[in-house]
Amino acid sequence: MKMRVPFLDLKETYLELEDEIDTAIQDVLKGGWYVLGENVSRFEEEFAAYCGCRYCVGVGSGMDALELLLKAHGIGPEDEVVVPANTYIATALAVSHVGATPVLVEPDPRTCNVDPFRIESVITSKTRAVMAVHLFGQTADMTRIREICRKSDLKLFEDAAQAHGSMHCGAKAGALGDGAGFSFYPGKNLGAFGDAGAILTDDREVAEYVRIARNYGSEKKYYNAIKGFNSRLDELQAAILRVKLRHLDEWNQRRSEIARLYLDRIEGRDEELVLPHVGEGNQHVWHLFTVRSTRRAEFRAYLENRGIGTLIHYPVPLYRQGAYEELKHLSGHYPVSTAISEQILSLPMGPHLSKEAAVYVCEEVNRFFER
Repeated sequence: MKMRVPFLDLKETYLELEDEIDTAIQDVLKGGWYVLGENVSRFEEEFAAYCGCRYCVGVGSGMDALELLLKAHGIGPEDEVVVPANTYIATALAVSHVGATPVLVEPDPRTCNVDPFRIESVITSKTRAVMAVHLFGQTADMTRIREICRKSDLKLFEDAAQAHGSMHCGAKAGALGDGAGFSFYPGKNLGAFGDAGAILTDDREVAEYVRIARNYGSEKKYYNAIKGFNSRLDELQAAILRVKLRHLDEWNQRRSEIARLYLDRIEGRDEELVLPHVGEGNQHVWHLFTVRSTRRAEFRAYLENRGIGTLIHYPVPLYRQGAYEELKHLSGHYPVSTAISEQILSLPMGPHLSKEAAVYVCEEVNRFFER
């Protein structure tokens, strides 16, 4: 029997916690303090402790977090930052917005994360940092990337927008380099009800710079020490995030159970259907469950016809985006990223996806490839 299985139902994330969230929101509204208040401070403390870092600073978005992190480390014009060729454009935009140049590196085709064995070949005298992206819910190979950065005296930053709670060799995302940027966009494992972000760091000076920079460059009202920004984590969003953080591990466990069901029941079929691979030392939190297929268009149409929602992460590589016209002549240099963009498909995933719906997805995926 045909079922309707949405890609992600965000209403359910509210309904499960409705009383807790409503109470938190009412407390903020009744308290009358709406910007940089107690909830922001408390969330910063709680999220830093959760990730195993000394400092967390809440900002307006995940991209703001990456940009402010780069600025805090003095990265700007004439500098180069290594970023994955296979990532959401926000990673590269943060580098561009500080005046630096993003230098693209191909991914490992098994994990879709940046391939550490390709990084050294692009390091030059201008390279200042590597921005490792933890795609789809698992970290990049941070053990090997750290070794490369140490050897070349480079900073190592994490774009952890899709990796809340994920781990590498026993340490959580956010505590694996010299600083990290998180997004709390609503669809994330830890999502707000609007845009929100944060930087994590063990460096007190970096944290202090971001705290001042996010608020017009002001530490004391009307006194501006630097040319800052308006990028503050909203007090209401912080209150909501504090509630949801208490449930993050449980919700990640539910995602893992769905992923295990998918991996157990869906039959891989070489290039026709490639299932996700978990990297060595990684604890995946399954922000997305992505498969690859050389028959993607036909496969996706079939699933949509059977009521199953899917998304493509991401259909247009950043080096083919109009925003990076200057990189288009290099498209042929990134065959792995190009193939991923042409084949990848994300199946329904979320902490509120029922076992019945997940089994139905498995059955329909197998039925398509058996035809």
